Amino acid sequence: MKRTHNCSQLRKADAGSTVTLSGWVDSVRDHGGILFVDLRDREGLTQIVFDPANKELESQFGSIKPESVISVSGKVEERIGATVNPNLATGEIEVHAGALKILNVSKTPPFPMDDSADKVGEDLRMTYRYLDLRRSSNLKLLKLRHETSRSIRNYMDEQSFLEVETPMLFKSTPEGAREFLVPSRMNPGSFYALPQSPQQYKQMLMVAGVERYYQLARCFRDEDLRADRQPEFTQLDIELSFIDREDMYALIEGLMKRVWKDVLDVDLETPFLRMSYFDAMNRFGVDKPDMRFGMELLDCAEIFKNSGFKVFKSVIESGGAVKAINAKGLADLTQGELRNLEDAAKSLGAKGLAFIKSEGGEWKSPILKFFSDEEKAALKEQLQIEDGDIVFFAASEWEQACTILGRVRLDAAQLLVKREKLVIDPADWKFLWVIEFPLMAYDEESGRYVASHHPFTAPVEEDLPLLDSDPKAVRGQHYDLVLNGVELGGGSIRIHQPDVQKKVFEEVLKIEPDVVESRFGYMLKAFEYGAPPHGGIAFGLDRIVTILAKRHSIRDVIAFPKNQKGQEMMTASPGVATEKQLRDLHIKLSLPKKEAPKSE
Repeated sequence: MKRTHNCSQLRKADAGSTVTLSGWVDSVRDHGGILFVDLRDREGLTQIVFDPANKELESQFGSIKPESVISVSGKVEERIGATVNPNLATGEIEVHAGALKILNVSKTPPFPMDDSADKVGEDLRMTYRYLDLRRSSNLKLLKLRHETSRSIRNYMDEQSFLEVETPMLFKSTPEGAREFLVPSRMNPGSFYALPQSPQQYKQMLMVAGVERYYQLARCFRDEDLRADRQPEFTQLDIELSFIDREDMYALIEGLMKRVWKDVLDVDLETPFLRMSYFDAMNRFGVDKPDMRFGMELLDCAEIFKNSGFKVFKSVIESGGAVKAINAKGLADLTQGELRNLEDAAKSLGAKGLAFIKSEGGEWKSPILKFFSDEEKAALKEQLQIEDGDIVFFAASEWEQACTILGRVRLDAAQLLVKREKLVIDPADWKFLWVIEFPLMAYDEESGRYVASHHPFTAPVEEDLPLLDSDPKAVRGQHYDLVLNGVELGGGSIRIHQPDVQKKVFEEVLKIEPDVVESRFGYMLKAFEYGAPPHGGIAFGLDRIVTILAKRHSIRDVIAFPKNQKGQEMMTASPGVATEKQLRDLHIKLSLPKKEAPKSE
């Protein structure tokens, strides 16, 4: 009984034909002995009618259970009048079964096989991931991921890129995120590392003359997990030669325009907006601002530079910033909501969260008594304070003050959405290039500069002389593409001159010469053999698909994801190694001692 059609294919024009369908039993309805079965496969549903007058069929009715696998042959008949189902692609027909083959009888699934399963505990669904994936909503997510990858590959091919695979077994580069180490049996005591990204390999491909490379690359990071993190993930990895930043912007805007059109049939407007890192932080308090709503941060230093409120005045005198935002219409927030906002601010280093409420024609605030009438008037004008508004303040070092209010801005926006006073449309595609990041940041703990992006990012050319005198003032040729508050990906124009790269490693980042040689010696050597100017970018494919699917967690769009403990529940991974495996790898375990249970 080889199937002739899928379960979403038959239409009214097929009435009278004999067909064979195979799939899973979605539901069974007994109408006076006649069984109506919705048969489901990857593509959709078809209603099958089983008449007990066919005794051979009736004898198998007991095996037609939900999620069992069956194959059915029968005649397509047109549904009449009220029996038509307008919500189903195949709703104008049904198949009257003439023959049935039970291929596999299913046990009762541990959770519903419809969208109500989304409310079931995630670990249970991950343990039975093969059932969870079988649900039509999840199969659609895998299909959407496939369509996204296909669109990317078609575009990159049209742009003359070569898809090149790079090694999974790399070497450790411990200055980045924590890596997964892989012991080498043939080289006792030596370890590979799973790549965090193919960064160094793709730069070598540029030296090799590939000129335009891309890869849907598997990447690995051994880090604590959140909803938008996985220990293994997929990047769209791109590198190309003889380009500048403008070329990169045009290439990627074309790619996003193509993907959104192919997958969602949405026409994006290009070019995308651009904003410097400084402006993003100063106006929105984050380097990946959500541009779908306002509530911008404003600088109040001029208002309070001579203030009687010592907290604000002292911060300004020490070179810090006093920033404020007006959460319009949120003066009715509860004490619990206010406390949550304050806790969020404290988690970022704030001592508290100063505020002014405007309610019933008057202002209310514990700090109001410290403000002069002139300061109140200036605040009202600058922040456009009206009845029903609440203003939040942060007074600290500039970057910290911005970061604190950036978090408060996002949390306050969600409270306004909850009250239906603000609409944030998930399909309002606000793309943004964030550019001109600082090349270096000073790490107080280690007492040295560290790369803001990575050590291969080229400085803005006119800032090169500042590498010696003021590294923190050097801008990098780094760019991030942001969409609706999410960083889709980032990249940079690379250093391609061996002397500049060596200087960054040794003189700016203060990496010891022997360490530079052991980790990056091959790269510096390669650059001496005619390295072209080049640059690249990488995007989180999982994150892009999550956004296209309007989901919240990247776990939803990965076939077999890990949970927040890094466990893959279906196969019970990770597992233990045998004594023989450890001996072959010359490894001895030193496990942490388990704490003894506390006596009551």
